[in-house]
Amino acid sequence: MAKVGIVMGSDSDMPVMAKAAEVLDQFGIEYEMTIISAHREPDIFFEWAKGAESKGMKVIIAGAGKAAHLPGMCAALFPMPVIGIPMKTSDLGGVDSLYSIVQMPSGIPVATVAINGGANAGILAAKMLAMSDEALLGKVKEYAETLKGDVVKKARKLEEIGYKEYLAQM
Repeated sequence: MAKVGIVMGSDSDMPVMAKAAEVLDQFGIEYEMTIISAHREPDIFFEWAKGAESKGMKVIIAGAGKAAHLPGMCAALFPMPVIGIPMKTSDLGGVDSLYSIVQMPSGIPVATVAINGGANAGILAAKMLAMSDEALLGKVKEYAETLKGDVVKKARKLEEIGYKEYLAQM
């Protein structure tokens, strides 16, 4: 099966990036995870991003905060899809990261998920890979049905016990 590259600029991004990895684990998708600073280690970053395709990677998930150059630089060097995860920051709450990732120049697209959207990045990567993998597509469809079933259960519970009791149990 195709691999996903997961790269982050700092270990402080790990809790969010781990959510992407957990989703990929659920779908049985192989991945490689690393920490590389595009600003502090440009030579190492360039080598990693340029070598990702030869390692079998079909999608890169890149998380970054503040200036958030990592996803865009991955997209500039890697010929396949890149998903950017803007990290919540202490300065501007992650809006700085979001704007940096989503405002890519024409010709260098980065699919961008919500601030701290690690799980959605993993799901989006799985959906991208599922376009050419019927077995994975089946797992993605099952996952969607599970989400639907969870909402139906919650709605039934609310109807049965009322909102006050429902809130008390949350």
